Amino acid sequence: MLIAGFPAGAFQTNCYAVAPAAGEECVIVDPGQDAVEGIEEMLREHRLKPVAVLLTHGHLDHVWSVAPVCGARDIPAWIHPDDRHLLSDPSAGLSPGSASMFGGLTFSEPDEVRELSDGATLELAGMELVVDHTPGHTRGSVSFRLPDEDIMFAGDLLFAGSIGRTDLPGGDYPTILRSLAAKCLPLPDDTVVLPGHGPQTTIGRERATNPYLKEAAPHAGPTRGI
Repeated sequence: MLIAGFPAGAFQTNCYAVAPAAGEECVIVDPGQDAVEGIEEMLREHRLKPVAVLLTHGHLDHVWSVAPVCGARDIPAWIHPDDRHLLSDPSAGLSPGSASMFGGLTFSEPDEVRELSDGATLELAGMELVVDHTPGHTRGSVSFRLPDEDIMFAGDLLFAGSIGRTDLPGGDYPTILRSLAAKCLPLPDDTVVLPGHGPQTTIGRERATNPYLKEAAPHAGPTRGI
């Protein structure tokens, strides 16, 4: 398994290329701000041919470069339907103050957009990726898992020591806690978490140290009896 990545743009959003090996087909995950050049460098270095772009959610810092990347390679973008509107109107996912900063920019959907669903298995580039709908950061947030490798692309669901913010349109704190409880806590401790921002971590490390993941854990039930 080959996973290469770099932090893109001012938001330092992690963009990944995922392939069975060097010289093979790959998928691109979350091409953020000014990511085109970095993606091209990754593809050249590892001799990769992208077949799809996968989006963990529709926030601007994760989808900024999706249209040019897909257009240059004639490949589809995959996104959950609840976040699809953000591809053409990313300001709908921002606070009013932040939206005004990007008022002069225009964005559009790639020519081909395919929609993700919870529990789906995508067979792309010789790999199987499982889709988990993980709302809370946005309504259409998802994570992607490589179950055979115990690897999770978490987007802005889970970070090392923290979780995604819930104060933007479509965010909801109780909902993200439910997503963490349903989609993260059941995973093995050695599952590698590749987040949308910051360093990689593991489910075991976060289970032991992340206060938000502890809050998401179910409370202990009654203890009477044997």
